[in-house]
Amino acid sequence: MPPKLLKIGVMGGTFNPIHHGHLITAEEAFVQFGLDKVIFMPTGWPPHKEDKEIISAEDRYLMTVIATAPNPHFTVSRLEVDRPGPSYSIDTIKALREIYGQPSEIFFITGADAVWEILTWKQPEILTELCNFIAATRPGYDLEKFKKMHPDGEKIKTPKVFFMEVPALAISSTDIRRRVSEGRPIRYLVPEGVANYIYKYEFYAEKTD
Repeated sequence: MPPKLLKIGVMGGTFNPIHHGHLITAEEAFVQFGLDKVIFMPTGWPPHKEDKEIISAEDRYLMTVIATAPNPHFTVSRLEVDRPGPSYSIDTIKALREIYGQPSEIFFITGADAVWEILTWKQPEILTELCNFIAATRPGYDLEKFKKMHPDGEKIKTPKVFFMEVPALAISSTDIRRRVSEGRPIRYLVPEGVANYIYKYEFYAEKTD
């Protein structure tokens, strides 16, 4: 009997920290695209970010495990956390291709803005051949206007790019870090276990001398 061909969602990100916007996006993709599972892929060393507020890969991985634990369709991979050097999506997708087999479908889940940044990623022409893309947008997002602002997007305008509306995209990790540093609440923006982890280890808190 030939192996089952799977439809795998890959939710990559810094997850600094992970929040309900990430979880809702992954769940919506799981349902809308009939995925078999969604793999959360915390970056180890994000090559496109130089944010001094990025906490360790191990802590971001643990918070992602805490956040996704209640959902049986979600798993968390250490692939990029354990890989030395910068975390490039092309290397991750190639590794997943070896694990799940060439015929299986891989859907890379990301924000609409990030889709157009694919052209600046490592080996974008190979990456777009190896996986599909699910671009999450806010309701009412003007896709045509956005495409005109990003003419290079035409180069990756293929049937492999799908757009998906997600109401909770207004939540951002940047705002959550700012709220913590200002002593403002983050309840209901992140899972309770993630909030407790942040407070326990005093991540993102304002530094005092």
